[in-house]
Amino acid sequence: MNIGRHGWCLLAFSIIAFVANIANAMTTASSESNPRLIIVAVADKPASAPSAGSTPRGYAGLQNYAGSDRAIATAANVAHDYDLREVSAWTIESLRLRCMLFEIPAAADRETIFTRLHKDDRVRLVQPLQDFDTYTTAPDAGGSTNMPEPTAYNDPYVGLQHGFTAIGAAAAQRWSNGGGIRVALIDTGVDAMHQDLAGRIELQRDFVTGSSSAANADRHGTEVAGVIAAVANNGLGIVGVAPAARILSYRACWPAQGGASAARCNTFTLAQALGAAIASGAPIINLSLGGPSDPLLEELLGYAIKRGAIVVGAVPPGGRMDGFPINVKGVIAVSSSEDAQPTGVVLAAPGRDILTLEPGGHYDYASGSSLATAYVSGAVALLLVLDHHLDAPALLGLLQKSQRDGNTPINICEAISALRRSGGNYATTPVHAE
Repeated sequence: MNIGRHGWCLLAFSIIAFVANIANAMTTASSESNPRLIIVAVADKPASAPSAGSTPRGYAGLQNYAGSDRAIATAANVAHDYDLREVSAWTIESLRLRCMLFEIPAAADRETIFTRLHKDDRVRLVQPLQDFDTYTTAPDAGGSTNMPEPTAYNDPYVGLQHGFTAIGAAAAQRWSNGGGIRVALIDTGVDAMHQDLAGRIELQRDFVTGSSSAANADRHGTEVAGVIAAVANNGLGIVGVAPAARILSYRACWPAQGGASAARCNTFTLAQALGAAIASGAPIINLSLGGPSDPLLEELLGYAIKRGAIVVGAVPPGGRMDGFPINVKGVIAVSSSEDAQPTGVVLAAPGRDILTLEPGGHYDYASGSSLATAYVSGAVALLLVLDHHLDAPALLGLLQKSQRDGNTPINICEAISALRRSGGNYATTPVHAE
């Protein structure tokens, strides 16, 4: 796929360079543990290159990238006037913002500070540092007992992949295997050493600790990556929906507790991971997570969509549609087809007892809309191979029409058939899954 069509070359995003040994600092940055951390942004002008600022006071080891002298001075004056301690700062050149992670004084009232900052003409944006969660739950005891008919794959567990069968992935892979498509996965880390992801992880970046070693034990991102791109016909494990796609792993979330699939992120880590994903030019951004409305993240995601990124986001348990990321116009929202469907434009995909990858070369069942979202990202990758001109509305339309009703999952094979009937710029020669 020609990613140049999206115009991502216009984006220059300066990100913080993380180093090792700051996991404790990220715990401190959680809005649950420290509600006095806030994000403030002031107007900036694009800089030719990021320059290192003063050493942050709070995130030991982080570099502080700032923009213009005027923005730096404005931020310093704001900090002085409100007695704010700068923890870290970075620029988002595409949005012409300099963002600061500030800590308010212990004796100050946060709401009073917010009110005053909202009224300050120097301040473009002020918000709390917010928490976000991934959407997986423990599988039912024993996992799925559905045993679809065996296929031509030599992967031994493909017969246990009821979700893979339900969406018509095997038939769809006669025409497309996702080759050449990159999927930006903003999540926990991914176990890139898993034998069923060999050659599929193109890039890994860690915005939590800066150490790639921590990512290898993360479950949630490994589970999501497996659904999207597990290698086909390697005589091992399972088959991904788009087994020739490449994953760009951006670690912005960390396990909620040791060894858990459930994970937590915040505004600070997500903003930087999202900026890096946009700058990469990956045509698909998978967000198997969610939380409250967040002005900074919504502005970033709106920019990505405007530039042509296809963003796939998870519907939270309970079906609320007013939180990030699915509250952003243009995001393809996905819920588990086994759950009651929310009101609104939502795709459904299997999300219960999904057999997928686990760190350390293992396999297990997982459940939740996080996995349903991964199915749709994989489906989008298959369709983009056939017609790289497809945009998010067109893809949404094809996948919506492939559902018999709102409670049945998407069917990629039917979507491909509809695309071929439409006379689009699709490939005409069947392919073989790698």
